[in-house]
Amino acid sequence: MAIDRDDDAARREQDRDDTELMFLGVERQAEQVRAGKTTSRALVEAALRRIARSDPDLGAFRIVLADQALAEADARDAQESTGPLHGVPVAVKDELDVAGQVTTFGGAANRTPVSADSEAVRRLRAAGAVVIGKTAMPEFGQWPFTESAAYGRTLNPWDTTRTPGGSSGGSAAAVAAGMVPAALGGDGGGSIRIPAACCGLFGLKPQRGRVSTAPNPHLWYALGTVGPLTRTVRDSALLYDVLAGTTPTDRWSAGPGPAANGWVRALETPPGRLRIGYSAKPAVPGVRPHPAHVEALLETVRALRELGHDVREVDPRYPDATAPFVAQFCGGVRAEAAAVQRPDLLERRTRTALALARLVPESAVERGIRAGERLAERADRMFTTMDLLLTPVIAERPRPAGALDGAGLLTAMVRSRPMVAYTALWNVTGHPAASVPAGVGADGLPLAVQLVGRRDDEVGVLRVAAQLEAVRPWAQHRPPLTAG
Repeated sequence: MAIDRDDDAARREQDRDDTELMFLGVERQAEQVRAGKTTSRALVEAALRRIARSDPDLGAFRIVLADQALAEADARDAQESTGPLHGVPVAVKDELDVAGQVTTFGGAANRTPVSADSEAVRRLRAAGAVVIGKTAMPEFGQWPFTESAAYGRTLNPWDTTRTPGGSSGGSAAAVAAGMVPAALGGDGGGSIRIPAACCGLFGLKPQRGRVSTAPNPHLWYALGTVGPLTRTVRDSALLYDVLAGTTPTDRWSAGPGPAANGWVRALETPPGRLRIGYSAKPAVPGVRPHPAHVEALLETVRALRELGHDVREVDPRYPDATAPFVAQFCGGVRAEAAAVQRPDLLERRTRTALALARLVPESAVERGIRAGERLAERADRMFTTMDLLLTPVIAERPRPAGALDGAGLLTAMVRSRPMVAYTALWNVTGHPAASVPAGVGADGLPLAVQLVGRRDDEVGVLRVAAQLEAVRPWAQHRPPLTAG
């Protein structure tokens, strides 16, 4: 019996050590490896133990690449030169290519492993990161709930009866639960910001064309961007220092953005006194925000005023982005369906969406892109009287898991509206926007606000988010499931 108690105590101590190591974050993990205080293999082993402990309850990972990650960690430990992410374990959403693995897009219709990393994954590895697995998503990332007929539900670490949001819900759950310090997601209608809000993380959708989608020329045409989910603003900036940049195959390339010295260095310069407009009004008609989200918005207004900013309520007069969004949604579903080997294995709901998408010609998709650019010009006029716009991220609290159970296409779209009511417009216009944690609600689930910036002004968003983080350090909050 004494041996059993000793073993149990040793396991608890190991759990505590692993938890603290994973919650160090990206920058501090890399610093510890460079300083010789830990090794890449130790980080990866800790992450694998955290995954083994937590993921059976969450379903964040579609596949864990344990053997490959350990081998990659050993290779990192044998290197003399180091990059900014040296030795850090990261996860990748399953719409991005990882060499030797199937890119499933969240479904069962793809069967053949890809031969090379996507550009974003290549950049992570070149900076020293170790890819530990691929995270769950709804099929083709169509929904703000991470539920899949092929791989089941992903659950929220703060309350495992609730959704972590989507479509990057697997990446968000993995980071929030301390299984990895960061994970890549994609945002075509809010798919980084929505799960960040549901899981208490920082998630920036960058300016369209800031991060490469190669080998694909686009991600849902002009709607989609690639980016990380992290626990802190600084870790996000560090990852964007690595990820930012495009290739000749990318259809879109962003204009001048962060300072030449880089994203992390840009955070060292205070933003000064900014004009920040705020509004609880959704960009989608017929949706009402939950009172907890309005209160989080107003509390953030108070914090920003105390920081010295000029914060005023505004009426954004949002343009109607439905037509350009739907056209590109249809084009995106059609393009991704064309890339799978077994379209007969697509989910019933996806097959319905695909049938409708085939009625939308490519010319209509291109008209939708042009209409989105006109909306972006209208949105630019909003920013002549303010530097940033502050809104809620989602209208409702995270739904109970199973939002897509038995739902056809129309029902799924109706259930999705409150989740995308503040986010999807900025995919149509391409403006940078971030989900910024704003504490924890009375229901025990995270609260968040959205900061939207001018075109190409990710740094403005990051600097104010960093100020908010400094006065209310949300990274100290951990879901109950992560207790060591």
